[in-house]
Amino acid sequence: MAQYDVIVIGAGPGGYVAAIRAAQLGLKTACVEGRETLGGTCLNVGCIPSKALLHASHQLHEAEHNFAKMGLKGKSPSVDWDQMKAYKGEVVEGNTKGIEFLFKKNKVDWLKGWGSIPEAGKVKVGDEVHEAKNIIVASGSEPSSIPGVEIDENLVVSSTGALDLPKIPKKMVVIGAGVIGLELGSVYQRLGTEVTVVEYLDKITPGMDGDIQKNFQRMLKKQGLKFVMSAAVQKVETTKTKAKVTYKLLKKDTEETLDADVVLVATGRKPFTDGLGLEALGVEMSPRGQIKTNAHWETNVKGIYAIGDAIDGPMLAHKAEDEGMAAAECIAGKHGHVNYDVIPGVIYTTPEVASVGKTEEQLKEEGRAYKVGKFPFMGNARAKAVHQGEGFVKLLADAETDRILGCHIIGPAAGDLIHEICVGMEFGASAEDIALTCHAHPTFSEAVREAALACGDGAIHA
Repeated sequence: MAQYDVIVIGAGPGGYVAAIRAAQLGLKTACVEGRETLGGTCLNVGCIPSKALLHASHQLHEAEHNFAKMGLKGKSPSVDWDQMKAYKGEVVEGNTKGIEFLFKKNKVDWLKGWGSIPEAGKVKVGDEVHEAKNIIVASGSEPSSIPGVEIDENLVVSSTGALDLPKIPKKMVVIGAGVIGLELGSVYQRLGTEVTVVEYLDKITPGMDGDIQKNFQRMLKKQGLKFVMSAAVQKVETTKTKAKVTYKLLKKDTEETLDADVVLVATGRKPFTDGLGLEALGVEMSPRGQIKTNAHWETNVKGIYAIGDAIDGPMLAHKAEDEGMAAAECIAGKHGHVNYDVIPGVIYTTPEVASVGKTEEQLKEEGRAYKVGKFPFMGNARAKAVHQGEGFVKLLADAETDRILGCHIIGPAAGDLIHEICVGMEFGASAEDIALTCHAHPTFSEAVREAALACGDGAIHA
């Protein structure tokens, strides 16, 4: 029986980061993973492969729509779908192999197989039982569906199936206008699929700033995505080669149907804790199936911790990574910390969308006095030069103290630009602090500075 200071169950972004950090802090560490490769959903069938397809399909879009404008003349490239999927596979393999290398470098043992916790202090993998002073559950999440819709990963697919379709469909219906649905819908739309997004609410990207929701939907419509809003999907019926989606329009109370070659169910994800034995151990769970933890990511059962998608909070890889590091530090007797007020969210379409902190709607609801600084990318020279002048930066600051409360960006490299504001918020920066910081010209980042200037006496280029 092997003995460890820490055993982490799950090698996704939360789990593998927790394992590496624990090992760096001098703890004898193992990580349990049943997949053939490390990296969890994110690296294998989530964030990384979807970004590869988003990048490839964006290059196609550029070739078809912008190359000629820049003097790059010639026939538009044809799509070799199998080669594109092979490229995606190479990207995934490079990243998963990288984690294997990091495990070896940091002396983390990979216990191959699916883990369970027969009792506190013990982890069973296959037929072997290992002892651990501390256990971190980082089991992640799985796609969730809705009543009347059964995922078969053939005609009715989750994000996993959508990343590996045998051929590019002529028609696709996406159920859910959240991040996953819009990213993958965007990929197939660029590849020539007629994509219709069906959303229960009257706005896309639930929870995002209202300005972003409205403008983002307008831009996606312009690109060719179709939207059916305020629609409740009733059922999906399939034949051998086709699917039919029946939905009810909530405002009219009428039923309509849509035919499709593929239906992508993108209605969110739920914690994956099956088979761990948590119920028998008496680990407290929330009504939504999340593991309950305290301020140190420890459950009510001493020595058992939980992080990432398996617990409360946004289901984001970087949130899981932060919690993984923090939990490992708590176990090592240090002070692990996660600032849940400064966790950015990004949608990797074109244009990209990124946000951090409060939305304008939240500030209104709180009754907080605030000011808004906005700057359009149409006033940014670099953005115009690369045909991405649509979108804007919106900065929210406290009306009295000028302290930054939130930021919402739609435009080129938004997912990278947001981090200037994240760092600023960590330091308690004011909008004026950003406005007084010299930004290189010409860069997309100047738009962030201009939005900060707009919180004061006004932007220069708008």
